[in-house]
Amino acid sequence: MLMEVGLPVDRLTQSAAPRPGVGIVHLGLGAFYRAFGAVYVAEAMAASGGDWGIVGVSLKNPATRDAPTPQNWAYTSVTLAENDESTKVIDVLENVLVAPENPAAVLEAMADPGVRIVSLTVTEKGYCHNPATGVLTVDHPDIAHDLQQEMPRSAPGFLVRALARRRAAGVPPFTVLSCDNLPENGALVRQIVLDFAHLIDPSLAQWLGENGQFPATMVDRITPATTSPDIARVTAVTGLYDSAPVLHEPFRQWVIEDNFVRDMRPDFNAVGVEMVKDVSRFEQMKLRMLNGSHSALAYLGYLAGHETISDTVADPAFAAYVRQLWAEIMPVVRAPQGFDLQVYAQALMERYANPKIRHRTWQIAMDGSQKLPQRLLGSLEANIAAGKPVPGLCLAVAAWMYYVGGIDQTGQPIDVKDPMAEKLRAISDASTTPADKVAALLSLSEIFPTELAENLKAPVTEAAEFLWAQGARQAALQVVA
Repeated sequence: MLMEVGLPVDRLTQSAAPRPGVGIVHLGLGAFYRAFGAVYVAEAMAASGGDWGIVGVSLKNPATRDAPTPQNWAYTSVTLAENDESTKVIDVLENVLVAPENPAAVLEAMADPGVRIVSLTVTEKGYCHNPATGVLTVDHPDIAHDLQQEMPRSAPGFLVRALARRRAAGVPPFTVLSCDNLPENGALVRQIVLDFAHLIDPSLAQWLGENGQFPATMVDRITPATTSPDIARVTAVTGLYDSAPVLHEPFRQWVIEDNFVRDMRPDFNAVGVEMVKDVSRFEQMKLRMLNGSHSALAYLGYLAGHETISDTVADPAFAAYVRQLWAEIMPVVRAPQGFDLQVYAQALMERYANPKIRHRTWQIAMDGSQKLPQRLLGSLEANIAAGKPVPGLCLAVAAWMYYVGGIDQTGQPIDVKDPMAEKLRAISDASTTPADKVAALLSLSEIFPTELAENLKAPVTEAAEFLWAQGARQAALQVVA
């Protein structure tokens, strides 16, 4: 492995300092959590101590474990400011498990009495729910399996089966801490867990309802996927070979509802986490303004041939477009006390424009069928209810519809990564005109509520017809004309 970077360097390894006990199991260990939550936990232990070591769990991919295992799961966190770069070794992971290989080991780790928090970054699709309603999808293949089998496949299955073991052993439940970009993510995961538990044991659901805690959170740090050139560059900078570094922007924000089982958590206050009673305004601001505009730029930027978000906003057409988008979104956002949304929007533009952050449009475009309801449809519903035109938001929906058709503006295939990819492509292929495609895709009740779909039909069709005829850049320019 060392020869891959062409340098005779030592490998990064875990510190020789005494190890903390494990206090957290994290489901869905990927670059974002390692660049965000794990960093905060490491800093909180450095500030105030405590046994909060983390066992990470990959629900799908063994590479998540295999890459950092030779270095005992230590890794480099790289902060990419526009004019500066800094590195820090994060040494908080105590083990990494791969759920499909050994689900029993995952359940054992989660049932351990020393574990007080199980956190998640499993993306929208990992909750196995209907994005339009928030209801657990009981006919989802993984959920159907997990309702019948003790060894689960899904995140909800692991949560409930582990919590059942703790109840049987007389151990309090762990706090379930969702770190995914979902509205009211705490309430959502609570409902999914209780629904699942009720289906296997109503008394378990009652116990969880009375004793469990599911704090809401808002998370924010742009974290591009790590590439082979990134690994080589980090090795050159640090002089140590690290097979699993994470690269991220300087900005970070974590807002958590301060509601943990027995108040047991790391000292997050000491490291800048905002512990609050109500996360909803922070969450709405971020989901609508950041995530909504990110998705819109991803679809339009990809269709226009831009590789990254920074490339996209460097194009004056899309810089003007995203400002128009924020002008549509801001009136339907309830800002947290003390936040100026205009200042927030300008800070977002500066973050998007950072050329060091190679956040690829294809990465953000993934799983759009799951993301649209949270990121764009809420803003559309609120504006439509107020009788306000929203050409920028309608173009974003039309761009998603173009993208999931699987062919870009030059006629080249798009590798659409989405749990509904085959269904979306089939619907698009079966429709001849842009208007037909819009009508067919709006009929998907698992994405679009019926009343909203009817209200969107005319404006999204208008946006789609221009997009298909003139292309993404001209469509963006038309919105701001």
